[in-house]
Amino acid sequence: MTEYTIEFVGTGETITCSDKETILSRCLEAGIAQEYSCRVGMCLACSAEILEGEVTQPAARGLTDEEAERYALTCMARPQSDLKLDRGKYPPSIEGKYAGDSCAGTPADD
Repeated sequence: MTEYTIEFVGTGETITCSDKETILSRCLEAGIAQEYSCRVGMCLACSAEILEGEVTQPAARGLTDEEAERYALTCMARPQSDLKLDRGKYPPSIEGKYAGDSCAGTPADD
């Protein structure tokens, strides 16, 4: 089992996470307020942009293959290197769908 350092840019928070556990599980254990909802890789609430490093996330069904290279669903993602993540950043597929909404999963009010 290999341990990696995960830095969340803009927050000053850093955790260590093994390649056998999810980033979300370590965030919750460390008391970091990482957003999440479904915990099965579909809702995208736990999304983070990968600024540096690599993850494996074969069950992240909510992301396209291209998005999975740039975004981590922390409920599914396991680190494969040290990481720099920007939490609360959503892939284009959800940004375009709900642009301007106050909540990514709620249609905009007219």
